[in-house]
Amino acid sequence: MLRYRGKKKVLDKVKELDAFPKVPDEYVDSTPVGGSFSVLTFLITLWLIYCEVTYYLDSNLVFKFMPDTDMDEKLRINIDITVAMPCSNIGADILDSTSQSVFGFGELQEEDTWFELTQEQQDSFEAVKYLNSYLREEYHSVWQLLWKKGHGSVRATIPPRKTKPNRKTDACRLHGVLTLNKVSGNFHITEGKSIHLPRGHIHLNMMFGDSAQNFSHRINRLSFGSPANGIIYPLEGDEKITSNEAMLYQYFVEVVPTHVDTTFESIKTFQYSVKELERPISHVKGSHGVPGIFFKYDMAALKVKVYQERENILQFTLRLFAIIGGIYVVIGIVNTLVLSVRTNLKKSPSISPQKPSYEVKNPYQKNPLLVMPDLSVPLVNQ
Repeated sequence: MLRYRGKKKVLDKVKELDAFPKVPDEYVDSTPVGGSFSVLTFLITLWLIYCEVTYYLDSNLVFKFMPDTDMDEKLRINIDITVAMPCSNIGADILDSTSQSVFGFGELQEEDTWFELTQEQQDSFEAVKYLNSYLREEYHSVWQLLWKKGHGSVRATIPPRKTKPNRKTDACRLHGVLTLNKVSGNFHITEGKSIHLPRGHIHLNMMFGDSAQNFSHRINRLSFGSPANGIIYPLEGDEKITSNEAMLYQYFVEVVPTHVDTTFESIKTFQYSVKELERPISHVKGSHGVPGIFFKYDMAALKVKVYQERENILQFTLRLFAIIGGIYVVIGIVNTLVLSVRTNLKKSPSISPQKPSYEVKNPYQKNPLLVMPDLSVPLVNQ
């Protein structure tokens, strides 16, 4: 068995090996200018590193369209609507293309209330209405901010009523969550309670033929799926006021499945677009139909996938090191130029001329061993 006895010497040689030789301390000249540039280099480097890391985390959003093949998925609809009629006079139902019994979809809660809002509720509703309208108009310029930061204020609810009027309730609030099939359907609110049949349902509105109808309504919430950043629900904050007793409101809703996969959330939700139509019902004038509020929704054939596109971590690291090295080199060059100019200014002669001064030095003043000869005695040649 062979043993290598020079291990210690090899380790010493490795310790002495230095690919980056250091400058001896006696050749280093510390100056206030160099210290200032060092601090400046450190601050600039920190700022650039922060900007690069922020840019890397705040990546670009990509929207990709693809066919929607998940037909077994359920569609959840969130509803909060106030109608200017008592709950005993209206009924809300859903009928889709599968003719499934509406009892399997869930049930909305009915709450008797007053259609007129308090000042606090009116201010809150007007704020939601204005903000939602502004986002719809300026979506092309703020869409990235919405998807990345969200808009929680639009999802704000109306605060509860603190004081109750001293009169009978004149409105009905319908709110809750229904789970629907992912097919086209019709959610409607009409006069009279409904009776469910094997292939549909009917509304017993003949019992309220003499009662005044008022389908003025306020939409506090109408959305599909889970709320997500970037999605604007056009009907939230919408309000319709009418004095006509036989008014038909129709909303044609196109629902688009949306898969959101970003850094902070990964959900499956839905967004929608809507077209509105309203007209008075008058059989005498040839405008036939049933007064009420109808939401006719249909599913889009394509779904949208939203995800973040981020560059490779190796590219990010190389760019970060390149920035740090570039700043170090540039600041070093500037520091050298400043020191050179400073040194040249110190070495430059004075501009004002000075007269030369002559001084006669007596060597006998500094050396006491030298004796000055007596010039009064004549020299004798020897």
